[in-house]
Amino acid sequence: MSAPFRIIAADHTGITVSNLERSLAFWRDVLGFELSHRPHQTGELAAEITGVPGAEILIAVLKAPGHKIELLEYRGPPDRKHLIPRPCDVGSVHVALTVDNLDAVIERITASGWKAAGKPQTLMAGPNTGKRVVYVRDPDGTTIELMQPAPEK
Repeated sequence: MSAPFRIIAADHTGITVSNLERSLAFWRDVLGFELSHRPHQTGELAAEITGVPGAEILIAVLKAPGHKIELLEYRGPPDRKHLIPRPCDVGSVHVALTVDNLDAVIERITASGWKAAGKPQTLMAGPNTGKRVVYVRDPDGTTIELMQPAPEK
């Protein structure tokens, strides 16, 4: 029997991107994440961590209150694929961010040349009643859920 364990924290969310500089412009300059550091992983270390032979990865780690985003641009191996799953496709993931002004974030995203995937909606039932939510996509199509808390009563 294996030893007991527990997960003690969520550290970061990793997102594979096609162009690190373009994704940095979105996550840092549009969404306001702070660049922490930019490691480069290659050789046996990268291959052993990822299970991908020939992996070479340019990385940018970004910080926001309560969470980090790790953007990864693989330079190798040469046979990697570009996939853009829809939110309904198995394997699709999204990052949910709580914002204080949903309309202002959407305006900034639109002014920067990107757009929301849908229209903001106010949830009308359950524990999230009154919360406003919308999905947006980053430059590679990764889904980001923006959530504005319900107004206090």
